[in-house]
Amino acid sequence: MLLPFFSALRDAKVPVSMKEWLHLMEAMDRDVAGREVEAFYHLSRAVLVKDEKHYDRFDQVFGTVFKGVETVGAGEDLTTDIPEDWLRLLNEKYLSDEEKAQIEALGGFDKLMETLKERLEEQKERHSGGSKWIGTGGTSPFGHGGYNPEGVRIGGPGRHGRAVKVWEKREFKNLDDTVELGTRNIKVALRRLRRFARQGAADELDIDGTIDGTARQGWLDIQMRPERRNTIKVLLFLDIGGSMDGHIKMVEELFSAAKTEFKNLEFFYFHNCLYEGVWKDNRRRHTERIPTWEVLNKYPGDWRAIFVGDATMSPYEVTMPGGSVEHWNEEAGAVWMKRARQQWDKSVWLNPVAERYWSYTASVGLLNEIMDHRMYPLTLEGLDKAMRALTR
Repeated sequence: MLLPFFSALRDAKVPVSMKEWLHLMEAMDRDVAGREVEAFYHLSRAVLVKDEKHYDRFDQVFGTVFKGVETVGAGEDLTTDIPEDWLRLLNEKYLSDEEKAQIEALGGFDKLMETLKERLEEQKERHSGGSKWIGTGGTSPFGHGGYNPEGVRIGGPGRHGRAVKVWEKREFKNLDDTVELGTRNIKVALRRLRRFARQGAADELDIDGTIDGTARQGWLDIQMRPERRNTIKVLLFLDIGGSMDGHIKMVEELFSAAKTEFKNLEFFYFHNCLYEGVWKDNRRRHTERIPTWEVLNKYPGDWRAIFVGDATMSPYEVTMPGGSVEHWNEEAGAVWMKRARQQWDKSVWLNPVAERYWSYTASVGLLNEIMDHRMYPLTLEGLDKAMRALTR
């Protein structure tokens, strides 16, 4: 049945709207995907899932719902497993008044179960094949051994083995928006931070301009234009060493993805908190430091600043002169962080530590306040929110 599928998607926080659900119903009515369960899987995912970060949850729900349908045994009373009032409860739980009216106009939620009951009463003998009666090997929504992704399986073992073929592979399991990121996922999230413009040398053929110019002039008039590039400029400040050693792989993936996505990218390293100096090469961190004042003066306010670190340190490293564990800092780290915030008002802090642990560390709260609560966990969802904040 499809209605349990709909409710399970909602329960799993996959944002399925009634409009999309009706589109899926229309596609099935028109036999867009045929009758194979695998084809129905691809069709329903394409219609219902708007963002690939929900693919993994969709796959889990699909596998659970359709695997559960296959366990209905022969001779069981389906009204026990699927009560008559179940659809009405679903109606009350999920749908607005407008959506209820739409469904009622289509015949009501009880239509499928009523049809099943009628056919159970009408049918007096075993039936194989066909598209109406309850039986085997056909395309009716009721029976077993055939194909109908909308169906209720009644008795018999699964014949085609399709119900757990594709979705249980869960090829998109690392795209869930509550898990830490891989390089591919980071690239997807970073693409929200894009602003394209045509700048530089005219080295790309302008097809529309060439056609228009040729039509106007009466001869071949080749037009060129600059390549369309992402003009967003990003400063990446990376915390290195100490407690960040356990997050090296995740930060490396972020760094790799950022270098691919942003042509205008500059990066610097710091330790725990921003102080009067940063560096480019960790092997020469003590001999080739770049004054933070120089960075503040070199990169204007139209750059976006991204700080990456676990923000886990003694509170004195943030609030007090001399608080750094590596050197004597004449000004507190909070002073330098506030200067950075004033220079680059579009700035965020990405924290590889799970958000549920932040309240256990005072320094995390201090830096989050300085960042005007623009600290986000380094998950797909957190990075998505951070990129949205940088575009405002």
